[in-house]
Amino acid sequence: MNPLTITIVGGGIGGLTAALALAQAGHQIRLFEQSTQFAVIGAGIQLSPNCNRVLYQLGLSKQLAAKAFLPTGIETRHWQNGKTISDIALGDACTQKYGFPYINIHRADLISILAEAVDRQENIEIHLSSRVIHIDQDSAQANITTTKTSQPQQFSSDLLIGADGIHSMARQYLLGPEEPRFTGHIAWRMLVPSERIKTGLIKPKATAWWGPGAHFVHYYVSSGAMLNCVCVVETPTWQIESWTEPGDPAELKASFDNWHPDIQMLLDLAQPDTLFKWGLFDRPPLPYWGTECITLLGDACHPTLPFMAQGAAMAIEDAAVLATVLAQGKGLEEKLEDYYRFRLTRTKAIQRGSQANARLFHLRGPAAWIRDQVARRTTGRNPLHWVFQHDVYQSTASAIQRG
Repeated sequence: MNPLTITIVGGGIGGLTAALALAQAGHQIRLFEQSTQFAVIGAGIQLSPNCNRVLYQLGLSKQLAAKAFLPTGIETRHWQNGKTISDIALGDACTQKYGFPYINIHRADLISILAEAVDRQENIEIHLSSRVIHIDQDSAQANITTTKTSQPQQFSSDLLIGADGIHSMARQYLLGPEEPRFTGHIAWRMLVPSERIKTGLIKPKATAWWGPGAHFVHYYVSSGAMLNCVCVVETPTWQIESWTEPGDPAELKASFDNWHPDIQMLLDLAQPDTLFKWGLFDRPPLPYWGTECITLLGDACHPTLPFMAQGAAMAIEDAAVLATVLAQGKGLEEKLEDYYRFRLTRTKAIQRGSQANARLFHLRGPAAWIRDQVARRTTGRNPLHWVFQHDVYQSTASAIQRG
């Protein structure tokens, strides 16, 4: 393999993971992030065994263990009576079955772990406060212009990776301007200190309450010190796309009127200064992810609704596949085509499965009753087994062998 000079646009989970994986493979990396620091917005995130395989391979197991909370299971409950609909064992059973744990972690902790690992790599050059304002390419190189200083700066590289999210400039350069579609859902997020919750009231599980037109998810993060809550509500319109739009506790509480007392207790603990809401957007699967020396990663090419907890996992898997295919003895354009081919089926399935869950979780009336009966009869069976068991390294090696 001939080492490449690689530009990564975007310093989120996908961009940082890609930088680390590619640097460890021997490439020279420049990472550009428009913020003054790596983002700490957001709250909890769930990391399933399929993506932890990658993070462990990158040498981050001890750092994750120090910040993580390991839930004992995933359960769903009825929005009003609180009865358990389904329950899937995690904890040690998950690690034994899949080889890696299921982890709940604060997003800021994960970003910090990745950023510190990236900072330790001598072949990664970090550019914060660097907004990319122009992208182009010629026959041999990808070029960007940034606004880090008063004078625009230009950089060239063998490969450019757009890891810059659903509003990706790299995606726009490749496919033209196109607005993401609003899915009809808004999500609220809040963190509740565990010390404020009655002991034993909230189980050490990732819990989803299914209700008519809404659902409520909670799980512990920060080694159990905080309870992360995500409340998703159907709504016909939404204009603001910020992750940091302040939320009104009274509005949120009204959206979950008549829900179970446990939900009311958590809503009563919501603090206005730590309550935020955002609209959920996505895009249909793209016809291609790149050209001669530009490609995409994560939400830039397959933005995913959070209803399978696989958005970050898919970006992490992308990074592992890209680092693997670049080690092939092929031309760069062929390698990037392989990356797209190897990832398309899986990421498309995750996108569509997440969209289907958006409907499933919010069913009403007889349809909801039938859903619950089916789920109860299959409790203990993991519907995400096909997701968790995926070995991205083995599958990529097999795909390369098949050609």
